Amino acid sequence: MFIESADVRLLSLLRENARLSTAEIARRLGLSRTTVQSRIERLERAGVISGYTVRMRDDFEHGHIRAQIMITVRPRQTTPVVTALRAISAVRALHSVSGHYDLIALGVVPTVADMDELTDRIGCIEGVERTTSSIILSTKFER
Repeated sequence: MFIESADVRLLSLLRENARLSTAEIARRLGLSRTTVQSRIERLERAGVISGYTVRMRDDFEHGHIRAQIMITVRPRQTTPVVTALRAISAVRALHSVSGHYDLIALGVVPTVADMDELTDRIGCIEGVERTTSSIILSTKFER
């Protein structure tokens, strides 16, 4: 699918705030509301926009512990490990990465004890070779 520069700007606005009205997006892009609505529908049909989500302020879960959990997976075990991780609600995101680790999970839990339990639970998944965690101190920005 060909993406025009107006589509790129539209996607950028939606990433910042997916609840912007069509009229507001049209005003910011200098396009008509009908054009903006058509572009959004075309991007959704093409699968460029696959959904909308909620981002919460850091202080909404004030006191919650967030960590990146780097995971090394035994050969040919990625699919079952991903399936097991998907079932853990405290795992908010999972990324496949290159380098020393195979996966990086974002874990969010209320207490340090819960994070200890989460990392132990992940380490016990069949196919997980080892984990290393880094506590997230703050988020400087997120798009």
